[in-house]
Amino acid sequence: MASGEDSALIWTRPEPGSRRPRFTRDQIASTALAIADAEGFAAVSMRRIAADLGAGTMTLYHYVRTKDELVALMDDAIMGKVLIPDDEFPAHWYDALTVIATRTWTVLMRHPWALHSLRQAPVGPNAMRHFEQSLAALAGTDLDPPEKFALLSMVDDYVHGNVLRSAETHSAATPPPDDETAQAALRFAETQYSSGHFPHMQALFGDKDPHQVFPAHNPEARFHHGLTTLLTGAAQKLHLPRPATDAPREQID
Repeated sequence: MASGEDSALIWTRPEPGSRRPRFTRDQIASTALAIADAEGFAAVSMRRIAADLGAGTMTLYHYVRTKDELVALMDDAIMGKVLIPDDEFPAHWYDALTVIATRTWTVLMRHPWALHSLRQAPVGPNAMRHFEQSLAALAGTDLDPPEKFALLSMVDDYVHGNVLRSAETHSAATPPPDDETAQAALRFAETQYSSGHFPHMQALFGDKDPHQVFPAHNPEARFHHGLTTLLTGAAQKLHLPRPATDAPREQID
């Protein structure tokens, strides 16, 4: 039997047991995610979710008691999307971590606000399944527990950092500078390059247009390049075998 402290977690209580419940926790979480994706997390409230579901606010409290429980449901719904089906789980550690990291990145890129807004969510069933899959990816290696945890943490840090940076770069709330400001910045940079105080930057650009030096920004390609570099370095550092071929990129519709 759950203790009084445990009962504070929504996972320790069954869903309302009426014969034909009007709503499910999955429906409530999906509605909340849709609102946050469209309007930001600040727009999510029990009143708003109830309105979108065509229910009264008090009816919703029959399923979810508090905003903290709603946050827990939202976080667990996202983590459920991260899970890899058993029949798609690669046997090789490198391939498995590549698929896990790529799916995690793809899902979080659809909900970049979640990394900040849901960071206080308690660990739910799907988060535990995700960690279990991550450990399963390394089960066939000779790494000891601290090494496994360090490697998984490093991959998570890379995935989360990349999502945050990409979201920041493409945020609609941060419009690009106007043409006049952009041209003024370019003239300032050119003046500084020619001063002789930045020889390495001058060597990098030379007389080329910056767009010739830096390829077009492709978040997915940039992510995969960094992930491959990270895992290749980890394999060398930890004396782990590399796969015969690179893991296929995860595709999520």
